[in-house]
Amino acid sequence: MQTRRHFIKALALSASIAAIGLPFAAHASDTIKVGILHSLSGTMAISETALRNVALMTIEEINASGGVLGKQLEPVVVDPASDWPLFAERARQLLAQDKVSVVFGCWTSVSRKSVLPVFSELNGLLFYPVQYEGEELERNVFYTGAAPNQQAIPATEYLMSEEGGGAKRFVLLGTDYVYPRTTNKILRAFLNSKGIPDSDIMEEYTPFGHSDYQTIIANIKRFSAGGKTAVISTINGDSNVPFYRELGNAGLSATDVPVVAFSVGEEELRGVDTKPLVGHLAAWNYFMSVDNPKNTEFVTKYRAWAKANNVPNADTVVTNDPMEATYVGIHMWKQAVEKAGTADVDAVIDAMGGQTFEAPSGFTLTMDATNHHLHKPVLIGEVRDDGQFDVVWQTEGPIRAQPWSPFIEGNEAKQGL
Repeated sequence: MQTRRHFIKALALSASIAAIGLPFAAHASDTIKVGILHSLSGTMAISETALRNVALMTIEEINASGGVLGKQLEPVVVDPASDWPLFAERARQLLAQDKVSVVFGCWTSVSRKSVLPVFSELNGLLFYPVQYEGEELERNVFYTGAAPNQQAIPATEYLMSEEGGGAKRFVLLGTDYVYPRTTNKILRAFLNSKGIPDSDIMEEYTPFGHSDYQTIIANIKRFSAGGKTAVISTINGDSNVPFYRELGNAGLSATDVPVVAFSVGEEELRGVDTKPLVGHLAAWNYFMSVDNPKNTEFVTKYRAWAKANNVPNADTVVTNDPMEATYVGIHMWKQAVEKAGTADVDAVIDAMGGQTFEAPSGFTLTMDATNHHLHKPVLIGEVRDDGQFDVVWQTEGPIRAQPWSPFIEGNEAKQGL
C-alpha cells in the first residue's frame, strides 16, 4: 500500500512538470517538498513562467550538491493561472494537501494578498520574489524583491536629477490593482515633498490584460507639452507588450519623454521590437548585463538548464531581477534549514535573519534580522537595442528596505522596522 501511494505521488509530480522534462526519482520519505506557486497561464504567465523555471533549476542544483539535510528537494508545481482567488486555493493545496515545507511564488501584490491569510492560518512559509508597494510585514513571508525605497523612490530621484533628464512633470501609469496604486500614492507624496504640484502629475490605470494604449500615449504626448515629462510605469504582465509597441509607433523617444518601468525587465522585452525603445529605463536590483563572475555563472547555468529541459525558445532565454530574487531566496532558505537542523517553519523563520548570499548582482545580500526583507542594491538601466540594459546609475552597496514608507501618513511610528 505504501509503495502504491509513493507511485501515485510520483505520477502526480511527473504530470505537473512533464512539460519541461525535469527528472526526479526519490521516495517521499527521503525528500523535503517545496511548493512553486506561479502563473503558467493567463496574463501574468509572460513574467511568472520564468520564475517557475529558475526555481526548478535551483532545486536541481541543490539536489546535485547533496540536497538539504541529506534529503532531496521535491518540487510541487501548481498553476494558479493569473486568477487571484485561485492563488489562495492552490496555496491551501500546497500546504494542507501536499504538505510542502516552503512555497516560492506569487508576482502581483493582489496574488500575494490573496494567499497571506492561508499562510497565516496554516503556518506556512512564503518567499515572495518581486518588487512591491511595501506597507506590509508578515511573520510567514520573506520578501526577496524590492521595497519602494529600493526601487521606486531612487528611480524617481534619478528622473528629477540633471543626469536623469531633470523631469518636472510626471505620468504615473499602472495596472489597476494594489501595487501600482499604493506605489503611486507614495510617489505622489514624495513628488509633492519635492515641490511638484498635483497639477504636474497625471495618474492613469488600465486593467490587467489591457491592450489598447493609443489614446493613453496620445494623452501623454499632450501632457508632456507642458514641460519636461517622465513616465513612471507600473504596468504588469503582458500589457507591457502593446504599451511599448504603441510607444514606438507614436515615436515617443526616451529623449522626448523617458519611461522608467518597475515591472519590465529582460523577459518582458523579449516580445517587443526594442530598437524604438533605446534609452528608456527600468529600475531593478539586478540586470542580466551586469559583469561579474557570479552573474556569468548564473546566466550560463540557466541557459544550459533551459536547453536541457526543452524550454520554448531556449536559445534566447534571459535572466532578470525576480529570477535572481527567486534564486537567492531558495538558497537562503536552504542555509536557514541547515542552520536550524530542520525544515520546520518556526525554526526556519528564526534562522533566516542575518542570512547572507553572494548574489549574481555582484553584491552580498543580507536578510534583515527584523523586517524579513533583503538589503539590496538599486540599479537603473537604459534599454539597449538588443533588449538588454546598460546600467547608468547604481548605489554603492545594498540598501536596507523600508517596508513602511515615510511618505504614507501614519507610518511615523513604524520607521526603523
